[in-house]
Amino acid sequence: MQKIKLLMTLALALTSGISTAQKSQKGWQQLFNGKDLKNWDIKITGHQLNDNNGNTFSVKDGKLTVSYDGYKAFDEQYGHIFHKQKFSAYLLVMEYRFVGEQVKGGPGWAYRNSGAMIHSQSAKSMGVKQDFPISIEVQLLGGDGKGKRTTSNLCTPGTNVVMKNQLITAHCVNSNSKTYDNDIWVRAEVLVLGDSIVKHIVEKDTVLMYEKPQIGGGNVSNYDPALKKDGQLLSEGYIALQSESHPIQYRKVELFDLKPYMKDPRKLAAKLKELQNRK
Repeated sequence: MQKIKLLMTLALALTSGISTAQKSQKGWQQLFNGKDLKNWDIKITGHQLNDNNGNTFSVKDGKLTVSYDGYKAFDEQYGHIFHKQKFSAYLLVMEYRFVGEQVKGGPGWAYRNSGAMIHSQSAKSMGVKQDFPISIEVQLLGGDGKGKRTTSNLCTPGTNVVMKNQLITAHCVNSNSKTYDNDIWVRAEVLVLGDSIVKHIVEKDTVLMYEKPQIGGGNVSNYDPALKKDGQLLSEGYIALQSESHPIQYRKVELFDLKPYMKDPRKLAAKLKELQNRK
């Protein structure tokens, strides 16, 4: 309990966003190398592990691209591309943009909608017909030109979180971010400190924060019941990017591993401040 309170204090102290270092900076790991999909696994609903149906996930012009050129219709073929390494405490940085038109048959709610899954189960542990991994989703949304549409929201397939000492069982919770219309690049960051604090950051502004990510709730189907241990805190897991029927590109997916600092509060605080102040 004392450790959780300390981590909360550290995270709350960082009220502004965290900026990343250059690629060459020690401690940063390029999850996407800009060349290929090495070190990633693919799982698409209704397909076996690493069956990249319709070439859904590819690299185009140095960008990790989710597209549906090989689809006649979406047919609820929700997909995820998982980095093969498991992480527990880190700063994840993504630069993304929505492009093109939604594929035929995509649900209305999935228009300019995608996401990054954190503390996720592995790709290989998903059922063939499973739609979403048990995970915490950092939901990425693009504006629809009709009004406010926040990004870096929270969605919870098979999970729950705690906010202000209350268990949150709603499937999605909106952030307080701005709306990003058109096909512009957006920088989204996620600060994850094990099973304690998670912060969503957009363009250097903290837009959502919660704690105690844990297994529970619904909104996930065809999973292995043995993996859904409701109430179990999620202290680690995999990172995955979604395909939900609207094309999206990533020009950066990188991570600073904070696990080496988690046992020393002073070193962790110093590193978080360094990350925060870096231009």
